[in-house]
Amino acid sequence: MQIVSGRKGIKQAADHLRSSNIVAFPTETVYGLGGMAYNDDAVAKIFEAKSRPNFNPLIIHVADFETANYLVDFCPQSLKLAETFWPGPLTIVLNRANNSEVSLLAGAGLKTTAIRMPDNDIALDLIREAGGPIAAPSANKSGRVSPTRAIHVSDEFGDTIPCILDGGPCLLGLESTVIDFSDVMPTILRPGSITKQDIEEVLGKIALDTGKKPRVAPGMMARHYAPSAKLRLNAKTKKRGETLVGFGPEAPRDSINLSPTGNLREAAAKLFFTLRELDKRNIIEAAIMPIPETGLGVAINDRLRRASKK
Repeated sequence: MQIVSGRKGIKQAADHLRSSNIVAFPTETVYGLGGMAYNDDAVAKIFEAKSRPNFNPLIIHVADFETANYLVDFCPQSLKLAETFWPGPLTIVLNRANNSEVSLLAGAGLKTTAIRMPDNDIALDLIREAGGPIAAPSANKSGRVSPTRAIHVSDEFGDTIPCILDGGPCLLGLESTVIDFSDVMPTILRPGSITKQDIEEVLGKIALDTGKKPRVAPGMMARHYAPSAKLRLNAKTKKRGETLVGFGPEAPRDSINLSPTGNLREAAAKLFFTLRELDKRNIIEAAIMPIPETGLGVAINDRLRRASKK
């Protein structure tokens, strides 16, 4: 396995992609495990490497609106949202365009496509260099903690993938917000750095998925983002044998603090790194202090709830 970087690294990674291989690459959210979206063999390799259920669709990453318009059917609302937040951590689920050549496997055979334009120069340059859209979930085994550094990908996959494009730590550290436009009302399926409030400032009232209605979209598995350690949420103190993951200035000094100042953006950026650190330290049980259920805290708590499921 190669770990490459810089302009030369982008060209090497693009060569792998054009040869039907898969590569790990950075985005502003987490590292992705990508293959050319038009290539059935490459997409199949993503599912195989991740041990990902083939009913769980992938996000298609594009570098421009021209390509996006070729792959999906924008409605006026979704186009307004994309023009506001792209490039950025927003995935939009739309009806698949009639002339789209995206692998049906990437979309799990659905009539919809999940699409986004990443806000990361390395990712955008890679898409352009490779010559087409890239299908990519997070670069981790299915159900495990998402990677925010190249070393996390290397630890997860070893030599089972040919190339990791190292772009340093991910800026946001939390996967993209996913919003579905295939229903009557636009609905957030997965909260992320772009909050419900952010979107409603552009569109007006939207819905937030409650989990009561079965939905098939990226990042919707009940147990996801999980370390090996057992997590106990909303803990005020730790029990015997637990390690405390704190938040804010009131957290004990011996805790692993997601943000000593209580900054939700800092906590989001450190969340997956911290969950991986628990496993690195061979911690069996961890108590997580409460995170405010507001703004970015909604996304953080969503990931923690999924990570804590048995």
